[in-house]
Amino acid sequence: MAVTPQEPDTRWMHLALDQAKRGVGLTSPNPPVGAVIVNHGKAIGQGYHHKAGGPHAEIEAIRDAQTYNPKLLPGSTLFVTLEPCCTQGRTGPCTEAIKAAGIKRVVWGAMDPNPRHAGRAQEILSLAGITVTTGVLQDECREMIRPFSKWVTTGLPYVIAKVGQSLDGRITRPAGEGPWITSESARAHGRRLRARADAILVGAGTIRVDNPQLTIREGAPGLKEQPYRVILSRSCDMPESSHVFTDEHKHRTWVLRDLSFTDALKELAQRGIVTVLIEGGADVLGQAFAAQAVDEIVWYVAPRICGSSGLPAIGGLPLDQSVQIDDVKILPLGDNVCITGHPVWLKPTPAQS
Repeated sequence: MAVTPQEPDTRWMHLALDQAKRGVGLTSPNPPVGAVIVNHGKAIGQGYHHKAGGPHAEIEAIRDAQTYNPKLLPGSTLFVTLEPCCTQGRTGPCTEAIKAAGIKRVVWGAMDPNPRHAGRAQEILSLAGITVTTGVLQDECREMIRPFSKWVTTGLPYVIAKVGQSLDGRITRPAGEGPWITSESARAHGRRLRARADAILVGAGTIRVDNPQLTIREGAPGLKEQPYRVILSRSCDMPESSHVFTDEHKHRTWVLRDLSFTDALKELAQRGIVTVLIEGGADVLGQAFAAQAVDEIVWYVAPRICGSSGLPAIGGLPLDQSVQIDDVKILPLGDNVCITGHPVWLKPTPAQS
C-alpha cells in the first residue's frame, strides 16, 4: 500500500539523486539511477547504476550495506530515484533482491516510464508486505531520466542542440578572422556536454570546413566511452584525412547518408543511442528544429557582432512558427552567457498539417 511521504524522505531522496548524477552519460540505454538505504536515521548503504549490464543502483546499495552494515539491513528503508525493475533482463529483478534483503519500506521518486512496467513494482512489493511510498522529489527524479523516458516511449533519442553565436545570431565570423565566436571558458563548458551524450551529430560541411575532433577531453567521467561521431551527408564528400576518420576513435564514427533528420534519429535509436548532442552546423540545426526534434537547447552567446557575412545559427528553410523555450536558465561564463531550456512544440495549425 502506498503511503504519504514523511518529512525526512526528501533529505534521503536528495542523497539518492546525488548518487544518480554520478551515472549520467554512462548507463545507456538504461537510465541513471541512484539509491540509499537508511535505518535508525543513518545511511547504511548507497550506490548508483554504473553501466548497462552491470548491477542496478538498488543492488549496489544492498551490497554496500551487506558489506559495512549487515545487521542494520533487515527492517531498513530503501530510497531510489526510479521505480525498481521487476523483470529479468541482463540482470535479475531488483524487487526480488529487495525482498531477499529484508528491506521493509521502499521509497521512490519517478515511476518507470515504460508502460509495460509502470506500477508493477508497487504491486509486487506491497504483496510481500513491504510499505511503498512514491512520488518523493518526483519532478527532480523525472528530470534525471528525461532522455531515457523519451527513448523508451517514442523510439527516438533525446536531442540537445548546442550553439555558439554572436549577439546578432551568427555562428561564423567575417572572412580572415579567427574561427571562434565564444570564449575559451564557454567552449570548455560546451565540450563537457559531450559527457552526457551517446552520440555527437554534425553535418558533412562541419567536417569539411572545421575538421573537428568531437572528442571528450577535460571534465569527462573516468568510465565514459567516447561518444559516437555521427555525420549526416548527402554526397559523403569529406576529406579522408579528417580527424574523425583517422584518430584513435575512428571506429566510433558513423556516416548516415541521404536520410531525413527524423529517419536519422530512428536509425540511431535502433542502435541504442539515447542522447544525441548536435554540434553543427546551421543546416543540421535547421533540420532538427524544422522536424520539431529538439528536446533541450544549450545556447552560448558572445558579445560580438559578425554582420551579414556570418552564417545564421539556424539554416535551411524558414521555420513555420517561432519556438518558445521553457525552464530557462541563464549562466554567465565571464563575458559570455549560456542559456538553457526546453523547446515547447505546438501542434501544427490546420493549414500546416
